[in-house]
Amino acid sequence: MTALTLTHTGALLTITLSRPEVRNAFNDEVIAELTQAFQTAAASAEVRAVVLAADGPAFCAGADLNWMRRMADYTRAENLADAAKLAEMLRVMYACPKPTIARIQGDVVAGGMGLVAACDMAVTVDTAGFCLSEVKLGLIPATISPYVIRAMGARAAHRYFLTAERFSAQEAHRIGFVHEVVPAEQLDTKVAELVKALVNASPNAVRSCKELVQTVAEREIDGTLIAQSVEGIADIRSSTEGKEGVQSFLQKRKPNWLA
Repeated sequence: MTALTLTHTGALLTITLSRPEVRNAFNDEVIAELTQAFQTAAASAEVRAVVLAADGPAFCAGADLNWMRRMADYTRAENLADAAKLAEMLRVMYACPKPTIARIQGDVVAGGMGLVAACDMAVTVDTAGFCLSEVKLGLIPATISPYVIRAMGARAAHRYFLTAERFSAQEAHRIGFVHEVVPAEQLDTKVAELVKALVNASPNAVRSCKELVQTVAEREIDGTLIAQSVEGIADIRSSTEGKEGVQSFLQKRKPNWLA
């Protein structure tokens, strides 16, 4: 069963996360399919804009529990290989030459924050909640950090990376993580407005403007930075507290640092 639904409507490609039964949590299958979908969009002359959407009540709950169970016993080498695939997916999304919009209809947690941050624009319903929950599991949001920090800024990241607080759509807007907050009934209208603006502009100018922003803004997301982020998550996953945090989460008990 495919984890995504791809819909072509004129110059628009909509990529929809289609696993509502697990709150669109991602695993290695989803990572592979998302990577392929954005590579396809990048190579298509017909596609002028991409919308990343999701089915069900949540946009993305981060890592799939079954995937986490497998990762819980990974060696550091296995964690490096696994994290590298996630990092490559995010890089492909971020580097896609077509403009991308995250259509957020529900909660965004942990790795899901990376999906939103890797898109150029984000529109959310006013009832969505956001959370970088990794430290509660003894982990860190390393792989997604280059994109999330660029999206929300270092100052906000200092707070929300460290506290794992859930914050509102209004707060996500205040810190610049999302661009628009709308009632649910206005979500598609607002996304359509942005898509119309994108497809009415010069395709070459839009592509060049996206490249311009990425070239000028802060530190380049290059191979060195991506490698550092991959090593960071592999190290923390392999650590004693990282293993304890994940196991306690899966076993629905308090981690030993709270015992």
